[in-house]
Parts: sequence; C-alpha cells; structure tokens
Amino acid sequence: MLSLMIHADFEDVPKSNQTRGNVEEQERNLAVIGENATHSAEYVTIVSNAIKTSFDEHQQGNSKTAEDIIGKRIEPIDQKDNVISFSVSRIMECDVNIYPIDCNKQRNNDHLSSNDGLIDSPIYTSVLDISMEDCKQDDEYNHLNEQRNTDSHDDEYDHAGLLLCNEIYSDYTGIWKKSDLTENSQKLTAAIDKQGEELHREIDILIQKLKSDLSEMDSKQLALIIKQEDEIALTISEITQCIADLKTLLDSSDVNRVSVYKSRNAKFRRLPPKLSICFPHFTPQKINKEQLHQQLGSLSALSTKTEEHGCIIDSPDVELTSVEGPLINVPPIITDINTEYGEFKLRNVTCLDDEQIWTCGDENIMRLYNLQGELVQTIKTKSGNNPWAMAVTRSGDLVYADYHDKTVNIVKKKKIMPLIRLKGWRPLGVCSTASDDLLVVMVSNDNKQSKVVRYSGSTEKQRIQDDDKGQHLYSCGGLLNTKYISENRNLDICVSDFYARAIVVVNQAGKFRFNYIGLPSTTKGLFSPRGITTDSYSRILAADSSYDNECIHILDENGHFLRYIHNCQLHTPWGLCVDTKDNLFMAECYTGKVKKLQYYM
Repeated sequence: MLSLMIHADFEDVPKSNQTRGNVEEQERNLAVIGENATHSAEYVTIVSNAIKTSFDEHQQGNSKTAEDIIGKRIEPIDQKDNVISFSVSRIMECDVNIYPIDCNKQRNNDHLSSNDGLIDSPIYTSVLDISMEDCKQDDEYNHLNEQRNTDSHDDEYDHAGLLLCNEIYSDYTGIWKKSDLTENSQKLTAAIDKQGEELHREIDILIQKLKSDLSEMDSKQLALIIKQEDEIALTISEITQCIADLKTLLDSSDVNRVSVYKSRNAKFRRLPPKLSICFPHFTPQKINKEQLHQQLGSLSALSTKTEEHGCIIDSPDVELTSVEGPLINVPPIITDINTEYGEFKLRNVTCLDDEQIWTCGDENIMRLYNLQGELVQTIKTKSGNNPWAMAVTRSGDLVYADYHDKTVNIVKKKKIMPLIRLKGWRPLGVCSTASDDLLVVMVSNDNKQSKVVRYSGSTEKQRIQDDDKGQHLYSCGGLLNTKYISENRNLDICVSDFYARAIVVVNQAGKFRFNYIGLPSTTKGLFSPRGITTDSYSRILAADSSYDNECIHILDENGHFLRYIHNCQLHTPWGLCVDTKDNLFMAECYTGKVKKLQYYM
C-alpha cells in the first residue's frame, strides 16, 4: 500500500514544525490521503514512480520536477474533510524533498533510525516538505536528512554492489571471450600436429620396412649369386688345368701317361644349374588424397548459437568459403560410350582408374573400356554365370559377385580365384572400402533374411542385419530384389534396397542412421533405387530406374535431398560410380551405354 505523507504550507494544514505535537492528527490525515490514493491504482503507480525519480534527481542536485518526469499534469482526485489528496500538478507547485520510509514503521519521526533498511523496503512513502526554510531549521529534519545521505545510500550501494557481484558480473564472466577461441584453436592445432606426426611416423615405418625387406632380399640373392660364381670359377679352373695337362701330354713321349689319360669333356659339358633371378620391383600406388584426408581426420562443422535472457536462439548460418562447387542444373555429358551389351542388359559400372571402366550385365562376360570407347579387356566368369555385382580393390584387382555360385571372386593377372564362399547365403552387391575391406550385401537361400558382411580378405569381420530394436534393416526377397552397396567418405555404409524402395544408411559400427524413400510429391512413379555411389563430399547419388522417373537423386551425408539429375537425356539409369575427380559414370540399362557426367562445378 503506497501512502503519501504530505507536509504542506496551506491554511487548513499546519506547518511541519507545528504538527509534531499532534501526531494523532497527522496519522488521521495520512489515513484519509491513503484511502483516497487507493481509488486509482494507475494514479498511485504514476505518482509513485514520479516521486521516486524526483528523489533520485534531487539527490544529484538537479531541480527536475515531477511534472518534467511525467510530462503532463494530473488533476486532484478527491478532497475529503479539508485534507487535499494532491495531484502531481499540485505537488510540483511546492519545493519538494522526497525520501523513502517504511510504512510499517510508526509515523512518529522520533522512532526512525538509520538501521530501518529503508531502501530495501518494498513500500515507499514519499514525504513532501513544502516549506524548505522551516524544514531546514528543524533539527529532526536535518537529522533524518543526514541519515538519508549516509546510511540509506550506503545500504543502497551495498545492495547494488552485491547484485552486481553475485548475479550480473557472474553472467558477464560466462560470456565467450577471444581468449577462449584462441585456447580452443591452440588445442585443435596441437591435436592436428599430433595426428600429422602419427601419420608421418607410420609412413616412415612403412618406408623403413620396405627398405629393410629390400636389403634382406638383396642379401639372399647376393648369397646365391656368389655361390654360383664360386662354382663356375672352380669349373673354369679345372678346365684350365685340364688344358694344360693335355698340352704336356702332347709334348710327352711317355706312353704310360698317355694310356692312363681319361677325357673329362663329358663332365665339363654338364654346366652347373643356371640361376634364374627375378629382381624385385617397386609398384607405387596412386596417392588417394581423399583416403589420406579420412586418415588424418576432419573438423566438425561450425555451430553458433546465441543465448538471450535464458533462451538459446539459433544464429543465422555463417557463410564460409567452401571448395565444394554448386550443383549444375543441366549436367553436361562429357563421354558417351557404346558397349556391346545391347538393350536392357547393362547393369553395372565401376572405375578402374580415371581413364578406364569395368562393366557387366546380363552376360557372363565382364568388359573393360577406356574413355574413347575402345574395348581393352574381357573376362569370362569362372562358373559361366552372369556376374551380379562388381568392384575394384585398392590394388586395382577386379572383384565380382556370383549369385548362383554363392561366391565372391577376385581376378588377379587375368586369373579368377574364389575369395569368399558363402553357405546358406547368396551375394547381391559388393564394394571395396577405404580400409581395403570388402562389404557384401547378401540374401539367405530361403529369401527370408538380408544382411551386410564386412570381410578382410576371406575373413568375416562384421555383420550388419538388425537395428537396435531388433528390426531388420534390409528387405528380403529373391532374384529380382537387387541391392547395391557403397561406402561413403565418412565411412557410412549405404545400401540401395529395391524392394524396400529406400536407401538404408548405417554408420561404420552398423548403427542405423536414416532411410531415404524419395520425394513422392515431386516424382511420378515409385522410388526405384538401383545403383548407388558417393563422392568426395560424402554426397550420396542413387539411380532411380522407374520409367516414370528416370533420374538420379543427390543427397547430402545426412540424407537430405539436394536435387535431381533428370534433364540430360537419361534412359533407365542403373549402375553408378564416380572417379577420383567426382565425374559421374552411369550405366544405362535401356541403351547399353555408359555416360560420363559432370554434375557440379
């Protein structure tokens, strides 16, 4: 309850020095004024705020009036028993001094002290002393004024200081500073340097091992060569001695010596075993910069958020210069290769290098073409069955899956060798990983289960079949349920599942990340995923072979749709792969062509 204790120099109100003897009369007047003040909460609030502001101005030596603060005049509200409830306009006619007191304390000034905690009181009573000259001569007024200028302000400053120290200052000290950024950058730089040193150390170890192996091979071969040289030198020495003996016999007339001589020509005609040495040679591999980047590691994406009044607000995306170029609206066809598969037979394409591609389809022959469209090599499957899928290992060897033979085979120097023999399962797709493992997606013989298995050579290392809830990750189905597989640059495993009409992505550990089922609102037919590949920016490219769609979906690494490739004369896109420069190779089932496209700048 806000009361207005007014000491005014009017005829019907005694001066303040005269009213001290009549405390009860003051209290009655105060009660009347307080009752009138309650008639308008808005009026009391306005006057109260004006009075408190006037108090601050007065303490600073300013002569600003309450009307200056409010900016308008407010007329008297009520008048009762000759006690005026003053409006702001009447208050400003007086020479005003205002200070807060606790209304719960007795109004008798004799009971006020410096320890009343005036500033902290939630209730303020404004005392207006109209006759300043009378008040200045009043000892009690001077005493209160002195207390107001010392203890009250000390309390106020102490309270404000505690507030600043305990709350506001601590809030400011929690704000990020430049030193935090510098410290974090130094830590990351040290971590990057350490990782670089580890890579250098591993490379140095590999180089040293190669040199050591070479030295060991040289020692073994040198021992063999020296042994052979010693045998040849001994034989030559014997031949030389034999020739000398024969010359002596020719000059001799000793019949006995001639009669005991035996020819050694037959022995000398038998040469020592000829040593055939194949000197070692070093085959440098093309440095895969993307693989090196993965081994080194990567920085997480920049994330900036703003906290305002306890709420976290996403900041606008920070624009960064990226080496990733924009996707092209109409990707140009760089190369158009006519294969010998004919219509509706070409299924797969994979890059041997940036200049040559392997292809296979509904024939038992796999063909290697250069970018000029020339047939470089053909390989017939060992079983005579059609290859179901194919991939190229890090060492450049061709690997293919034989669905009917239940094998995964590797081709080395034009010789086919079974690498993986499956029992109870049939391979549908295969890909080579950054760690030179093989990922094989397969279906059970009864067509009731599907899974992905990681192999190192012919040894099983990992099996991916169900999610954390025990649900199958991949659809089942038989001969027509094609599945293609690719490892992303972030080591995610991406499977194109035709029966599920989805792209299923799990992380390196086999934990489910997301499904992509196309964008029904923008496609005419059902999403019919076939071939799948990924580029150096971890984007996922999936062929949609539906006759109504005939396009390629481009997704980011988190499964967000980016755009289609659909306006460059595609005809039943099927198999996909990218080279080291992110050029896209697409096998068209309908035409039997392989097209090379550039899809981003």
